[in-house]
Amino acid sequence: MALSPATVDTDEINGTAAGRVGGLAHSSSRCPPLATQRPVSAADVAGSGFAERVVAWQRVNGRHELPWQQTRDPYHVWLSEIMLQQTQVRSVIPYYQRFRARFPTLEALAAAPLASVLEAWSGLGYYARARNLHRCAQTIVSRHGGEFPGDPQITARLPGIGRSTAAAIGVFAFGCRAAILDGNVRRVLARCFAVDGSASPAVDRRRLWALAESLLPTTEIEAYSQGLMDLGATLCVHRQPACDRCPLASLCAARQQGRQAALPVPVTRKPLPERRERVIVLTDGRQVLLERRPASGIWGGLLSLPELAGGSVEALAQRNGCRLLVTSELPSIRHRFTHFRLALAVVRADVEIIARSAGEHRWQWLPLERVGEAALPAPIKRLLLSLRPPPAAIARSAMAAADRADH
Repeated sequence: MALSPATVDTDEINGTAAGRVGGLAHSSSRCPPLATQRPVSAADVAGSGFAERVVAWQRVNGRHELPWQQTRDPYHVWLSEIMLQQTQVRSVIPYYQRFRARFPTLEALAAAPLASVLEAWSGLGYYARARNLHRCAQTIVSRHGGEFPGDPQITARLPGIGRSTAAAIGVFAFGCRAAILDGNVRRVLARCFAVDGSASPAVDRRRLWALAESLLPTTEIEAYSQGLMDLGATLCVHRQPACDRCPLASLCAARQQGRQAALPVPVTRKPLPERRERVIVLTDGRQVLLERRPASGIWGGLLSLPELAGGSVEALAQRNGCRLLVTSELPSIRHRFTHFRLALAVVRADVEIIARSAGEHRWQWLPLERVGEAALPAPIKRLLLSLRPPPAAIARSAMAAADRADH
């Protein structure tokens, strides 16, 4: 698809890493000392018992029984952090378990083909995370001897890892005293300290980072960090926060001012431009022709439907050893990326496969019954799933093809 890449800031994605706090002691000797910064709203912070309230609440009410808990393995911590970006916990759990079973170690992930990683990620969305995960594993093996850096500042420079994710890995894998500022923590702090937005999102981010640093306790950093994320994920939610159950209710400036719904101040976004393309569903009723997309850019590395950019349906069919039978228009697909909206006109071409073309490596015939497990963009997968015939029809089609081959 002749489209420029859509950028997603992996450090600022609204996500939450849920429940790792346990009773495992470990050393924080690999963590550098935290740089001292001047506290923001120091008068509000001093003597408030902010951290103590968060820790006490987390011990009793936080999440403690999720599959990535009770571990100090930085590979597992990192994997869960990346998966939890922009994705709810209940959706992540089965993917996390299957991914770990398929790639049990960081070295196994680094050695795997990208196509296998994307296949294991299929359905979780935001595939740039999977590509960066694979590239990051390879970088750690080649440049760090297979060992995750203990210093969050070094970790933050690895592919797909930003400041907040690096801090989370540092906290939960190495016991570092580092501030986390994912979307849930940002919402808790913005409300509790009534942090209004300015004309500059960069200035607002710096203010919140400085505030997050100033609030860090000297002990129980894991329970504190997990507690903030759990508060944002379960009580201090975007709509209808449960203020009556929040341990910070008496400290919360937004609650005192009745401004919970107004904070944090949403970022003003420009209307997204729309781009239009045409794609083709070339199928014999049992399988569909797909094209492997380039590694970078939109849907990088995934299988997708071929584009019709100036070419004809018949030419594509002939190039892949098919005789064109009939074409029809399918409902268009609309999909939103971070920087634009995509509108896809979809043509269905029913064909008879005459001869298998050697073709290029990027072309692949995928059986329709395997669509659910393939590494496909979500809107393309939904379309192809809707086109799958019932099992009985597939069996009849296979028998008819066998009969034709015999004669």
